[in-house]
Amino acid sequence: MEKKYRVGIIGATGMVGQRFATLLENHPWFEVTVLAASTRSAGKTYEEAAGNRWALKTPMPEAMKNMVIADAANVEEVASQADFVFCAVDMKKEDIRALEEAYAKAECPVVSNNSAHRFTPDVPMVIPEINNAHLAVIEAQKKRLGTKKGFIAVKSNCSLQSYVPAIHPLMKYGVTKVLACTYQAISGAGKTFERWPEMVDNVIPYIGGEEEKSEQEPLKIWGSVENGVIVKAASPSITAQCIRVPVSDGHTAAVFVELEQKPSMEQIIKDWESYSGRPQELQLPSAPKHFLHYFTENDRPQIKSERNLENGMAVSVGRLREDTQYTIKFVCMSHNTLRGAAGGAVLLAELLCAEGYI
Repeated sequence: MEKKYRVGIIGATGMVGQRFATLLENHPWFEVTVLAASTRSAGKTYEEAAGNRWALKTPMPEAMKNMVIADAANVEEVASQADFVFCAVDMKKEDIRALEEAYAKAECPVVSNNSAHRFTPDVPMVIPEINNAHLAVIEAQKKRLGTKKGFIAVKSNCSLQSYVPAIHPLMKYGVTKVLACTYQAISGAGKTFERWPEMVDNVIPYIGGEEEKSEQEPLKIWGSVENGVIVKAASPSITAQCIRVPVSDGHTAAVFVELEQKPSMEQIIKDWESYSGRPQELQLPSAPKHFLHYFTENDRPQIKSERNLENGMAVSVGRLREDTQYTIKFVCMSHNTLRGAAGGAVLLAELLCAEGYI
């Protein structure tokens, strides 16, 4: 790609915003030209605003340290400096919806990490390897918004990215029921152990709103575009339990699946290992070469050895076996701030650019 896209990060000082900054530092297609955050950070350099709160092991990009933070509320000012923006703000949902629509109406496409628009019927919620066809709904969204270029596209909840990719290749066998228990890292709450010492040597069996998202969002991902909106799939029925565990990064899921057909275990593993999607076909910069990796060892996948697989963009699967209540059960794991959050949004942006939407 000869000309780089000018990119903004809204919510640049938060943990996901920081992750966006590090992922975009040397991106072959994208160049960060504007950083935006709340009024309290506006006017400060990125280093002044976020330096003391830097939560990642990867250091703050040198080229961004002296960039002056813009006020995210000054939509026209920020939009004029970018071809599109990533959004990862910490606000009330109704305020996020209004802010993202304001950027879209300013003809600045928004690739959002936030949950506020995930159930807006004409906003695609995309895992690029699974439901890239949902991008077609963008044209209807632009008509509603009255825009030529501006629109909103979102990524799904981070915990879904650990188990929905493993279920997807099995849909052809008639998935009727899913039980998913997720064990989620503290970075999913935007925290580190230094900021959340009560999580050390602890497990919290509740994450607000997470179980509802885990049960409903997959149905939109597996839905279809009809008459300018995305209609949710009627099945499978999904029940979820979401637990916070003392892990820095990486969400694990124990998954139980009921199938109408009963393929062999060898066939299921073959389905996983051979599965690829549009990002692999297009060879997008952030796409893992192999989306799903199956591990035969009884004690894999593990957080420490697998979370950074393929730059944290692959999904790891293991422990496939028959179950006494469901047809099969297995364990999955993905990096929640890479594949699950910022990295998944960067991959979505690459797909939007490659397909001509941006």
